[in-house]
Amino acid sequence: MPRLIKTIILLTVSLLCGCTKGVYYSEFKDVSPLAWDKDSAMVFTFSVTDTVQPYDVLLHVRHSDNYPYQNMWLFLTTTSPDSIVRSDTIEFYLADDRGRWLGNGRNGHVSMPVLYEERYEFADTGTYSLAVRHGMRTNQLRGVSQIGMEIQESK
Repeated sequence: MPRLIKTIILLTVSLLCGCTKGVYYSEFKDVSPLAWDKDSAMVFTFSVTDTVQPYDVLLHVRHSDNYPYQNMWLFLTTTSPDSIVRSDTIEFYLADDRGRWLGNGRNGHVSMPVLYEERYEFADTGTYSLAVRHGMRTNQLRGVSQIGMEIQESK
């Protein structure tokens, strides 16, 4: 009987792992409980060892029900291992036209994943950094609790 149980557990783990993408990097940064200052960057630093594997790069925004806007603008600055700096601006929606949050949430908190890069192949191995700043019109953005970054293997 113990062998049957081990086989069932191994099969279950294999099925679960086969159905999800491999997470290469994942980190969340806390935003000040008072507000996210426009000059305050959330900086994510990660190492890349494979330049052949394509990756999906996601940003995660965790916010409260009292986030005052339907959308969000982010200013992104990526620095590669050879010090090449790339800047980007993205906009995405956190709520639909009726004000319903688009992400997953409960107890007054919503988590919204945003696909930033799909099937991205890093040019070089080494240490990269991504700095994330909000690009909203207000200097002090209220209602955001965390910003996260996740890199997954593309399938």
